[in-house]
Amino acid sequence: MHINIYLDNLNYRYDVYQMFNIFYTFHELKFVNEADIYDYKVEIGEDFIKVSSKNDSYIEKTTKDDNFKECLKRCIFSFLTAKLKDYYPWGILVGIRPSKIALKKLNEGKTEKEIINYFESNYLATKEKAKLCIDVAKREKEFVNKDEKTISIYVGMAFCPTRCLYCSFAANPIQGRLKKEVDNYINALKVEIKAINSYVREKGLKIETVYFGGGTPTSVSNEQFEDLLKDIYNSFVKDKNLKEFTVECGRPDSITREKLETMKKYDVSRISINPQTMNDETLKSIGRNHSVKDVIDKFNLARDLGFDNINMDIIIGLPNEGINEIKNTCNLIKKLRPDSLTIHGMSIKRASRLYENLVLKKSLKIENQENLNIMYDMSKSLSKDLNMEPYYMYRQKNMVGNMENVGFSVLGKESVYNIQMIEDSQTIIAIGADAVSKVVYLTEGKNRIERFANIKDVKEYISRIDDMVKGKIDLLNTLYK
Repeated sequence: MHINIYLDNLNYRYDVYQMFNIFYTFHELKFVNEADIYDYKVEIGEDFIKVSSKNDSYIEKTTKDDNFKECLKRCIFSFLTAKLKDYYPWGILVGIRPSKIALKKLNEGKTEKEIINYFESNYLATKEKAKLCIDVAKREKEFVNKDEKTISIYVGMAFCPTRCLYCSFAANPIQGRLKKEVDNYINALKVEIKAINSYVREKGLKIETVYFGGGTPTSVSNEQFEDLLKDIYNSFVKDKNLKEFTVECGRPDSITREKLETMKKYDVSRISINPQTMNDETLKSIGRNHSVKDVIDKFNLARDLGFDNINMDIIIGLPNEGINEIKNTCNLIKKLRPDSLTIHGMSIKRASRLYENLVLKKSLKIENQENLNIMYDMSKSLSKDLNMEPYYMYRQKNMVGNMENVGFSVLGKESVYNIQMIEDSQTIIAIGADAVSKVVYLTEGKNRIERFANIKDVKEYISRIDDMVKGKIDLLNTLYK
């Protein structure tokens, strides 16, 4: 469905688009000429902004100062909220890291009340969202990296057991692939690992955390998994006194006792077992080949083997899930009592099969905004029941309900890697297909960031592994001279 917008000053097209996209996430927004049929009209005068539809209009007096774009956004947001009766608690905020605003204000010496007022008046965000940003900023503050030579390492597995309905990442279904194909990828990873290990030693860099993610690291065989994990351990973990070594196990159907024992053997300190939902019907519909029982069994097995820092991920806004499904998910996870919990809002990526089924074919549905707000509140209550507090947060484009992703943890079980990644305060050297290295120049005042992305296609990555290594090291050398 199209939403036609007439805008008399196209210099503000992007800002206008952002506001309408909050309310019409799954519609195609088109800017049209005045003579064409329009659903909404936005007019910008010398001292006013006027937003109107066929039957309603709203005028706000303004001056073209430095904050004119925010005035424009507030005007459109206020009009659409009143007209459509939808409640979006983040207001006009569309940035990826809103907690950075709170952290900046805290560093300026602002009180919590002043920061909350700032969020409410400038962004029309609710007190609850402002408080969430403050809580996250306070916990992040003690972890944020300040040493340019302290880094983290990311290793990415490019395979998954199956491709989830909502996925748009470089996660290739491993079923049907020859063992040689997977071995070739692992060997390419080892080439990068060896080169980066040499570079880290040569430059005297300190590794704070190592994160093995993907994809699904445990999607490979037990033998392949141990072969690679041993290499990661010897290169980046052994004798390094890390704060954290995480393996994102992910899918319970790929976790085995042997892989968990391998992780204990090589000093993995944190793992993630990600059900996304604790409802079997939904698991089938989103393409995950495991059951709720599998989640419970693998979680309990990990506990029995001595893992004392287990994260679980759940998603709010999965297709065809409502309040009852979220209630069931929360109840079952409460019984398991993980050490940290990541609550994701469903993000609809255009490259995913979910976008095709939800937006184009309309064969799936998402809950309405009012119920989504209730579902988010239920997940927040779950974190309280587990004695967890928020420690990191980020937002994405096209999120169902215009919500957020929040990591909760009990005290001392925070993911340091997640904090450094979100705060853009630490160089992350990323290894693997589609892995993006991030070089952070802390000493240049405002953090300057440069990135190097490895090739996404697995076969291309393997054949061009030397190019990937060279490009990454060339970028790193601009910082570590």
